Amino acid sequence: MSEPGQLADAEFTRSALSAAQTWLERDGKVALATVVGTWGSAPVPVGGQMVIAQDGSFHGSVSGGCVEGEVIAEAEDVLANGTSETLTFGVADETAWGVGLPCGGEIKVYIERVSADDDGRAMIDRAVTAQETRDGLVIATNLTTGKKTLFKREDTGLDADIVRRFSSGKSQVVETADGPVFYQAILPPARTIVIGATHIAQLFAQMGHMAGYEVIVVDPRTAFASADRFPDVTLHAEWPQDILPKLGLDPYTAVVVVAHVSHIDDEALKTALRSDCLYIGALGSRRNHAKRTERLKDAGFNEDEIGRIKCPIGLDIGAQSPAEIAIAIMSEVVLAVRGPKQVAVAA
Repeated sequence: MSEPGQLADAEFTRSALSAAQTWLERDGKVALATVVGTWGSAPVPVGGQMVIAQDGSFHGSVSGGCVEGEVIAEAEDVLANGTSETLTFGVADETAWGVGLPCGGEIKVYIERVSADDDGRAMIDRAVTAQETRDGLVIATNLTTGKKTLFKREDTGLDADIVRRFSSGKSQVVETADGPVFYQAILPPARTIVIGATHIAQLFAQMGHMAGYEVIVVDPRTAFASADRFPDVTLHAEWPQDILPKLGLDPYTAVVVVAHVSHIDDEALKTALRSDCLYIGALGSRRNHAKRTERLKDAGFNEDEIGRIKCPIGLDIGAQSPAEIAIAIMSEVVLAVRGPKQVAVAA
């Protein structure tokens, strides 16, 4: 993710769209406001959404509070006449400070009416379902005509630009021959599955939560995988090969292997290497990893597959203490989530 906040805001987006589903069932139509562009500081990233009901109720945000009133007022007209609008708001310095910004900026918001019997409703349903199943979607909306096109990761023949959005999470307006088109990437939140309920895992879990990532800890040793040691963390006291297929290792999941016990680590790595997960890292010295590599080769994995494993785990920052190692691992996971990626284009 090269754009700050894209993954962290996924739950926020789903919440707004879920509210839209409820109000569509009740009223038959809603107004949907989407941030399609920003300049300078912006409290809500591009792709952020707010839904407005006929009675004036709203859910979500497009600016952190500074232009919501104007958007709601405009949404009333959009609900009445069905004509979509793209509005530009300049946020003055003094207003920006009021919503926690260091300086002013500009926000572009697209407001559209969605009815229970049109394509927009189907798109909302698909987006909510995709979030629940941890699938990514890219929705292209022509800001002139309102026409929408939905792209799924597994679609064949996708344009390279669309494919990149499934990895980058970047939403933006692109000028085309048919007018401006807003490409909205709706991706599930970043998730890290930690194998081994060790001291490093405890520290890493705290950092993961602070970064806004979902953290799951797996360790068959019940004395290690205890709620006392991992408060507010989802724990699975099961073998990795049993629980990981149930959890699912998707392209938005990082696997951090820190049990430092070969028969636990190896089973987790075998499962991870058979998946298309985002990141695989394993604790261990180069000598230990050489032995691990031979075991994985004996299990049928080739050098390219084994090469996906980051070992020694974490960015090379000279980390020595458990806390420093956890920082190095967290940094490498963030780089995997946010950094540039090599993306293959489907034929």
